[in-house]
Amino acid sequence: MDVSYSLERDLSAGEFVDLLRRSTLAERRPVDDPETIQGMLEHADVVVTARVEGKLVGVARAITDFHYCTYLSDLAVDVAFQRQGIGRQLIRRTHDAAGLATTLILLSAPKAASYYPHIGLTSHGSCWIIPGKGAGEVRRRQT
Repeated sequence: MDVSYSLERDLSAGEFVDLLRRSTLAERRPVDDPETIQGMLEHADVVVTARVEGKLVGVARAITDFHYCTYLSDLAVDVAFQRQGIGRQLIRRTHDAAGLATTLILLSAPKAASYYPHIGLTSHGSCWIIPGKGAGEVRRRQT
């Protein structure tokens, strides 16, 4: 299988959502909110894609300052293409694009928690969050 990887700043929201659904990541992403999905893509600093015969089979979306830290906010691989090294390559290429001097940070989906140590990532026990209210609710409050 020949997988082509590229930086793809203009990935369409439709292709992104389709892949999220084929990867199970849609369970935790606002796939029914086109405005939020579009904003997620437009404001990402690094978007790396994996394609097989032109079909999108993987994507990594990251936010970075290119100097100190890189937050890998989405790592999605089509279920039919998992366990073939695509996720590992997406992570490597994302880190390369953001700069290897940066610390790469990600929050694991519950189903993927056992994957990351297997490919060499180190667990960090002190992550703290303030959950978002959902973009639709925030937009309603602003109007």
